[in-house]
Amino acid sequence: MYVQVINISNNALPQYETPLSAGMDVRADFSRVTPDKPLKAFGDCEMIFKSNKMDGNKVTMLRLDPGARALIPTGLKFALPTALQDDKSIRYECQVRPRSGLALKKGITVLNTPGTVDADYRDEVHVILINHGHEAVWIEDGERIAQLVFAKVETCEWVEVARLDETDRKGGFGHTGVK
Repeated sequence: MYVQVINISNNALPQYETPLSAGMDVRADFSRVTPDKPLKAFGDCEMIFKSNKMDGNKVTMLRLDPGARALIPTGLKFALPTALQDDKSIRYECQVRPRSGLALKKGITVLNTPGTVDADYRDEVHVILINHGHEAVWIEDGERIAQLVFAKVETCEWVEVARLDETDRKGGFGHTGVK
């Protein structure tokens, strides 16, 4: 699959970190975040702006306290492919998923997991991160924050009926027990 992309960040394009990875790691892009143009954030969090003495570039970090969430820009805009096959459109989505290491070690996850980037979306992709951990977490500019998984989307047509066929299943939401 080929995906057209515009990268307005200073980061490299997302890539598969191992040969059989399902997702590409995507990075935080704070390059356009300023005190006058802050991130959308809720809960206790703070943006830190400072200069790097080595090259004078701005280094930006975000502190997410427990329970805080923020909309993190990625600097990526893309167009997912569409096609026709047998008079039906073939659709794709980009799923935004948590990185397992951040989830386990720091309690950071993608709030609307999996987030969906629809095929007709053309604006910058953002990631909603939340700190479910017990300590403040620092997110640095350029840090890998989530993964992108591309998937084919099946579409359906509703068929209204008077009744559904029966199955042996009775109940839901934990009806089969724990063990």
